[in-house]
This record gives sequence, structure tokens and C-alpha cells, in this order.
Amino acid sequence: MSTSSSAQQARQALARELRELREEAGLTAVALAAAAGWDRTKISQIEHARRSPSVQDIRTWCQICDAEQKAADLVAALHAVEGMWIEWRRMERAGLRRPQEAVRPLFERTRMFRAYSSWVVPGLIQTEATTRVLLQAVARRRGIVDDVDAAVAVRMERQRILRLGGRTFAFLIEESVLRTGVGGAAVVAAQLAHLREISTLPSISLGVIPSGPDRDGSRPVEDFWIFDSEQVSVELVSGYLTITQPHEIAMYAQVFATMAETAVYGPRARQLIEAATETLP
Repeated sequence: MSTSSSAQQARQALARELRELREEAGLTAVALAAAAGWDRTKISQIEHARRSPSVQDIRTWCQICDAEQKAADLVAALHAVEGMWIEWRRMERAGLRRPQEAVRPLFERTRMFRAYSSWVVPGLIQTEATTRVLLQAVARRRGIVDDVDAAVAVRMERQRILRLGGRTFAFLIEESVLRTGVGGAAVVAAQLAHLREISTLPSISLGVIPSGPDRDGSRPVEDFWIFDSEQVSVELVSGYLTITQPHEIAMYAQVFATMAETAVYGPRARQLIEAATETLP
């Protein structure tokens, strides 16, 4: 699946609305460009979603098309599009604590959590030591403000929702995640012990997808979270993608369901966790 298609579809929807305003006003692209004092190619680029309009572009467009009452809604749509894809450097320019706090309302209102990870234990079920090691690595790699202690505290406080009741949590991790040496043997051993413990909680389903050559259609994909049926969050190397298109949320839900069928749970999952523990030096 394309991790950027939601953002692109939203751009295209905004572009269509602007084109329809121009057509309803009886203006050609050339006429609109001339009235606005723009290069004639700018209209085509905006209407084909090859270029994002600015807030002022939208206001000027609406004014010329005698549709100023629609400007506020279109500006809001533009801000929504811009918020779908956020580069890490933009999100974390003031440090790591603020991004951790920003997702708190989403976590608090969600009742069904589904998370898949192919490279690291999901944040809600990390130990404090694992979280600290990971966030320290992020701060070093991206050269950002070192507020790791504050960011760790926020993420650990968030884990209280695991025991609040009224929520269900389904975590799927690749078996290779159990053997990812994040933080050294002692940190990994404590993390594996934590996974064994949380796998017994009634509100939590922990599935481990065994490694093997016969994965067929359930090959590993990018890490993602599904929050109810409201949105999907995807963490990529360059940034953070928020998906809200219903059909794309359904695609991720289907991938999750397919992966879940290949996972093992309960005692069998704990056997894989124990096997990973035994390989530690």
C-alpha cells in the first residue's frame, strides 16, 4: 500500500474544489491567473495537485471567483492536508517531549488499539529502559534538543491506559523484534520479561509472528497503529503519516487481520519470548 496516498488524495480533493470554484465563476485558467497577477502555469499546477496553494492563494482565488464565503473552509482543508504528513525535523524541532504530549488526546479517547511492529516493541508496552535507549538514539541521530528525561516520563505516564478498563489492545510483533538488541542484554532481558507479564493481562492480546520462509501474503510492512476506526498512524524514516481516509484505514485493518492469523498467542507466544531470552549472553 502507498503510505502517502491519503495525503495525496486530500490534496487532489482540495484541488478539485478550487477548480470547481473557477468553473462556476465562468473563468478560464488564463483569466484567473491574469486577475490574480500569477503566472498562467500556477493555476494548472494547483488544480492538478502538483503544487500546494498558500493560504493567501486560496483567499485570492475565492475573492476573484466571488466565493469569499468559502475561503475559511478551504483554508481549513489546506491545514488538514498539511497536517497529514509531518517530517520528524518539523515535529521535533523543540525536542521529543512535545510530540509525546501531542498524541495524548488520541490515546485517551481511543477504545480499541491495534499496533503492528516489525522492528521494535510498541511504545505502550516498552519498559522505561527501552524507551530511554530508543529516545536517546533519536535525539543523537536527529541532533535535536535533549529533553529525553521529560519525553520518557510522558510516555511512561501514558501507559496507565493499559489498566484503566474499557479498552482493548492488540499488539502484533515480528519474532525478530524479540531479538533486536536495543540497549544491551540487561535491557533486552527486562523488556522480554515485561512482554511475558503483559501478555497475561485480560485486555491485551500479544501476538508474535514466527519467522520463517513461508510468509506468502503476510510479509513484514511498515510499523503502524490503528486507533479505533478513526485514524492510522505510520512511522517512516523521514516523517509521521496520519491516515484518515476510511478506505485506507480499512486496508490497514485488513493487513492487521491477515497478520494476526499468522501470529501465535498465549503460551506459544511466551515460548518464543523465552527462546529469545535464552539466546542472550
